[in-house]
Amino acid sequence: MTRRTWQLGALIALVLPAAHCRGGERGARAPAAADSGAPAPAVVTATPDFRDPAGPAWREPAPAVFRASFETSRGDFVVEVHREWAPLGADRFYHLVQSGYFDGVRFFRVIRGFMVQLGIHGDPSVSAVWRDRRIPDDPVRQSNARGMISFATAGPNTRTTQVFINYRDNSRLDGMGFSPFGRVVEGMDIVDRLYAGYGEGAPQGRGPRQDRIEAVGNAYLEREFRRLDYVRRASVVAGSR
Repeated sequence: MTRRTWQLGALIALVLPAAHCRGGERGARAPAAADSGAPAPAVVTATPDFRDPAGPAWREPAPAVFRASFETSRGDFVVEVHREWAPLGADRFYHLVQSGYFDGVRFFRVIRGFMVQLGIHGDPSVSAVWRDRRIPDDPVRQSNARGMISFATAGPNTRTTQVFINYRDNSRLDGMGFSPFGRVVEGMDIVDRLYAGYGEGAPQGRGPRQDRIEAVGNAYLEREFRRLDYVRRASVVAGSR
């Protein structure tokens, strides 16, 4: 697996996205983020481009509270994000949704009784651009309970674009640094029904290899894992504040 593909490793049942939701390379833990989580401006003035993560729009704070709607091949669900829970994670997620990054992205790792993971772009050139766009860790202020959403990591300060939704109470992940930034408030039954027939990726199981998704993109998944569900469109719900 690639360094970014977080692997639960021996903790597969435990560190779900931590090591394998991996969003970046392993690195030393950086000082705590200076952002205190104070309410952010209600309006973000620029629209980010997911092909240009260095653009100024990516540095603007997200609204204090917002909702993101995910229209998927299985049905729709809504995530409500609270910036005070994990400011840096909330900002990154907000801009990924706003930019259209998740459109067409597959739910490539679905493990019943554990979690569902997504966030590797279907275009390899986009994955390459995001490989080193890591953000520092947020302090863990909420627990990884059922329905909570967090960024996957490959170790301290390695969050990039991969996120996971907890299927059960995974509070054991709290002490490992997985910081929830939101929760599914509508459509958790849809999340529960996402196709899980492939299970864990190689070498633990027969599911997709994250390094192959990054290298080949959706072409690889469409050829070998055609039953995976995917995001048709993700968008910020009007009225987010």
